Amino acid sequence: MPRIPLTWLGEHVELPAGITAETLAADLVRVGLEEETIHPAQVTGPLVVGEVVSRVPEPQKNGKTINWCQVDVGPEHGVDGGPRGIVCGAQNFDVGDRVVVALPGAVLPGPFPIASRKTYGHISDGMICSARELGLGEDHDGIIVLSRIGIDAAPGTDARELLGLGEEVLEINVTPDRGYCFAMRGVAREYSHATGARFTDPGLVPVAELPSEGGYPVELRDDAPIHGVPGADRFVARVVRGVAADQPSPTWMQRRLTEAGMRPIGLAVDVTNYVMLDLGQPLHAYDLATLDGPIVVRRARAGERLTTLDGQDRALDAEDLLITDGARVLGLAGVMGGADSEVSGSTTDLLIEGAHFDPVSVARTSRRHKLSSEAAKRFERGVDPQLAPVAVDRVVELLVEHGGGVADQARTDVGHPLPSPVLHLPLALPARLIGLELDAATVTGLLRQIGCTVGEIAGTGAEASVAVTVPSWRPDLTEPVDLVEEVARLHGYDRIPSIVPTAPAGAGLTDDQLRRRAVSALLAGRGWVETLSYPFVGTAQLDALGLAADDERRTLLRLANPLSEEQPYLRTSLLVTLLDTARRNVARGSSATDGLAIYEVGAVTLPEPGLPPAPVPPLGERPAAEVLEAMDAAVPHQPRRVAGVALGWREPDVRLADPSDAVEAVQDIAGVLGVPVRLVADRERAPFHPGRCVRVETAQGAVVGWAGELHPKVAGQLGLPGRPVAFELDLDLLLAAAPTAPVVAVEVSTYPAAKEDVALVVDATVPVAEVLDAVRTGADASPAGPVLESARLFDVYTGEQLGEGKRSLAFALRLRAADRTLTAEETAGVREAVVAEAGRRFGATLRA
Repeated sequence: MPRIPLTWLGEHVELPAGITAETLAADLVRVGLEEETIHPAQVTGPLVVGEVVSRVPEPQKNGKTINWCQVDVGPEHGVDGGPRGIVCGAQNFDVGDRVVVALPGAVLPGPFPIASRKTYGHISDGMICSARELGLGEDHDGIIVLSRIGIDAAPGTDARELLGLGEEVLEINVTPDRGYCFAMRGVAREYSHATGARFTDPGLVPVAELPSEGGYPVELRDDAPIHGVPGADRFVARVVRGVAADQPSPTWMQRRLTEAGMRPIGLAVDVTNYVMLDLGQPLHAYDLATLDGPIVVRRARAGERLTTLDGQDRALDAEDLLITDGARVLGLAGVMGGADSEVSGSTTDLLIEGAHFDPVSVARTSRRHKLSSEAAKRFERGVDPQLAPVAVDRVVELLVEHGGGVADQARTDVGHPLPSPVLHLPLALPARLIGLELDAATVTGLLRQIGCTVGEIAGTGAEASVAVTVPSWRPDLTEPVDLVEEVARLHGYDRIPSIVPTAPAGAGLTDDQLRRRAVSALLAGRGWVETLSYPFVGTAQLDALGLAADDERRTLLRLANPLSEEQPYLRTSLLVTLLDTARRNVARGSSATDGLAIYEVGAVTLPEPGLPPAPVPPLGERPAAEVLEAMDAAVPHQPRRVAGVALGWREPDVRLADPSDAVEAVQDIAGVLGVPVRLVADRERAPFHPGRCVRVETAQGAVVGWAGELHPKVAGQLGLPGRPVAFELDLDLLLAAAPTAPVVAVEVSTYPAAKEDVALVVDATVPVAEVLDAVRTGADASPAGPVLESARLFDVYTGEQLGEGKRSLAFALRLRAADRTLTAEETAGVREAVVAEAGRRFGATLRA
């Protein structure tokens, strides 16, 4: 995000006396530039100019020589009006030099507080400062002698103001459509809009007429433009000779670059960075001695590579736009230069480049190489195509002034950028969209403020319109509604009344939406916590779940541009990402003693064999109908699922989570949807325990999910403590099986309920769910009719008296008739029917 030093901003727009970063932020937010943060002054406390009155060298036992100095810091800062004694280890100053002194109470960057302290046998009452100690650069070999950097000030003068070290810096947040605000030029313009302050546009200064003959040759050869737009439509270049390119830039420039968040490097690089931050035009300086032939801007060829300035060797793509000198690649256009042509210590002659590159081309190259540079940030948001000659001439001027160079009296300027678009704005449109009645004079006046050229009004009344020529620095203004947004912004969002519109009549939520919400509300009411996870997975996550090599869940759809190469696929099971959420919660402090029960409702992606690849739609226009149809045809099946994971205490200090919790959640979900389901033991479904897993089927036999305890190896791989349980259901299949008729409430019987307990002895291998199903079937088939309200398992018993491999399952039956009080004979008949049905299915007997 751009950082705005106030004194730098004040060179382009009139700032009131006493303005602070906080008041600047309040002014800018009115025009849509939000405050990111305020960086406080680099140095606080007393920092003054001092004159060295005496310097006594004192050799030390360690071989080092220190200087015991008396420094005049002015009568208001001295000791009893006299000089202060200071110990200094630097040797590059002498008596009579004016230096920078940090007095006790000052805090230097670091933070490094200054206090009087005893050292080398003296009380050092302050510190004589180097550039690095003040955050002005990396020079730490000696202290700053002010006369050598062109500063003449009396002892006691505030050095913070002299060196700009007491200045706050505002960092702002710029939206992608406001790329011109990545420069002082753009922010100054916006401040002028917000306050009415006088603004002088440094980008509109006239440039000198220079001949093109004799300029460095440049050719634009984009044979494969992206979306029909040339990668480069303007290229400006000038040569400066005899420059000490790597010498330090002026102190004021280094300070401004540091305040703006950039590290000073050397004169040539610092000047191009400074002008970029000032005007918004990215620039590049080439070592002229390393260039061989004319500059050629073209697309990359097969097999070409480039080592960029960051030292990375990069394989180039055919879409990459390059700067070359014929055969050799010099850099990625608009992104980063190459190492071969960078400025070095031996550089004296420079070629300065200022170009206008296509935002789409630069953005694709930047993302393809994962290379986000300051230049790319600006080009991909849109740079003023008319700015290049102004910026190049400004760089040349600074190099000549501070580097002793001589500029060639020729300027290369090739290419023809597209003219600014002309938009036809109906004058009634702002009032219709904003909700305020703004007259034509107000609308056209606001548009002129942002730099638009507004023509004469054509038509009358509701048909009146004006032709608006968009300024070259606002490539984001492409439609009349964009102009309306600018009118609203400058008129003031706070002046637009808040009127709640009347909600249109609608059909409300669909049945499926209501049912999905009912499922979510049910689980939340049972103590499960809803979570959301990203649908991206990697094969390592599937391995951790123990999925076999031929498991259908390993058929994954790979993303063309994944956020992470570790998770490049879309999930085929909701449990994969939900278990990862559980793992992360446990890793961050949720233990088995706390208990954890989470669920998620989301989509999975199930790619089908032979699915056609999705076409890439064109940019800048609506895709044709056949392209949209092809894109729809390429979308794989994406059913909705619901899944849950529980571990630890379900009831604090009473009961740990067990498979019954997962099974109960499944039955509750099926119940709220009105779908009868049956549970069938399943021993081969990863990631579940082979002996504690059930398959969930509808009455028609369709498999809709699984529930049970996780396999111990899976729990260990994921770092989940205890014996976690889980379930996953296909919500779409359940909704398809749900009854379409509206649910009708059953009349509550006023007759009393009867209770019967039945204990059945069966083989230990018979699943409880299947016995429970037999109990319900038998009860409903009894002579008493369908009188069973509920049946639940309340006891499991094994013992020697039952025999080897046997167990007793005790069920509590609640019986009630709608039209009568059940007799003892009827309840006994239900009991006998239950025993008979269980005996028929499993050979069950009544426990004595």
